Amino acid sequence: MSPVMRSYLPVWRLPSAPVLLLAGFAGRLPSAMVPLALLLMVQQETGSYAVAGGISATFGIATAMVAPVLGRLADRRSPRPVLLLQALAYPLLLLGVAVAVLRGAPVPVMFAAAAAVGMSTPLISGTVRALWSRVDPKIRPTAYALDATATELVFVAGPTLVAALTFLASPVVALAVAGVLGIGGALGVVMSAPMRAWQPVAAPRRRLFATVTLPGMPRVLISGTALMVAVGGLEVAVPAFADAAGSPGMSGVLLAVWALGSTIGGLWFGARVLSASLPRQYRWCLLGVTIGLAPLAAVSSPWVLAALLFLGGTAIAPTLTVQSSLVGSIAPASAVTEAFTWLSTVAFGASAVGAAVGGALIEGPAGVGGALVMATGAAAVAVAVTLVPGRGPGLPTAPRRDVVHA
Repeated sequence: MSPVMRSYLPVWRLPSAPVLLLAGFAGRLPSAMVPLALLLMVQQETGSYAVAGGISATFGIATAMVAPVLGRLADRRSPRPVLLLQALAYPLLLLGVAVAVLRGAPVPVMFAAAAAVGMSTPLISGTVRALWSRVDPKIRPTAYALDATATELVFVAGPTLVAALTFLASPVVALAVAGVLGIGGALGVVMSAPMRAWQPVAAPRRRLFATVTLPGMPRVLISGTALMVAVGGLEVAVPAFADAAGSPGMSGVLLAVWALGSTIGGLWFGARVLSASLPRQYRWCLLGVTIGLAPLAAVSSPWVLAALLFLGGTAIAPTLTVQSSLVGSIAPASAVTEAFTWLSTVAFGASAVGAAVGGALIEGPAGVGGALVMATGAAAVAVAVTLVPGRGPGLPTAPRRDVVHA
């Protein structure tokens, strides 16, 4: 066994690690599947990309708006009832939006149904990260690295699965599979040992945005927003690049190569023990992302782009790993789930904004190169945000009192 993989053994030996990783992966897949499946289904039935895009965006906005509220409720009570209720409601609401679209319901009804699905999306990402934040601090960074790598794979496997199911059957089948995965992931997390051992931490009632304004949190969220704008822009620019190069079939390969680079980078990074502080690691990782994006606008060959995407991708998962470690160190035990849901909300919303801006640039005079320059600029803004003076987080130097053995 390689030294890198050997360093992950302490995480794998945790009794609940396989469940959290597999259930977390399955439960996150719907977030990457449903927007695309909705877009394809609505476009097929209405013939309008504008309506389809609006309904898909509505799903994402509803998910982003409600997640922090549910995260706060989960911290105050427990994530278990929240996830159980969502596991019951999510597939029923997916069925409702499918019926509304297939039966030609009025467009406002379709929008409302999509919003309902978004609000019921299982709170998997924030809950799983919150559970990882409670393991032994010595292996917590490695656990975050595995979680970040799994998240990267979600956004490759999800759209690929939707494309395959749509080709073999229909987008409705993709929605049905997403519902099954959502139920399975939520129940898997609910039944895990650390979830059963979860004890809410007593805390005074907080202001609505108290978690967002914790020392250090604004810089993490703002820099994370800029980073995900860059990611969203790149995800639109790569298919457009492949199409302009006369190789539209290469788009999936290019994005997969990018994700592969991120996966390898994440696994390598998670095996390292670094002495640098988390804020410094985060700044250097963001700089690595920016450097990886910088040369893309000057490339004309898909094969050269693939090589650069692989190399640049190696900084993505490490950045997300350190980002999770930062949020876990900033948030008090009584607000950790909410803190991670804010991070997920930022990722969801900012990547959608990046995709929209990138698409507008591609359609305009700037073209694909303009979208790639925009992505590089957004990543550079993320680096700049980390350089802004301010009160930083008080990073723990001793194990947290809420540590459990997962």
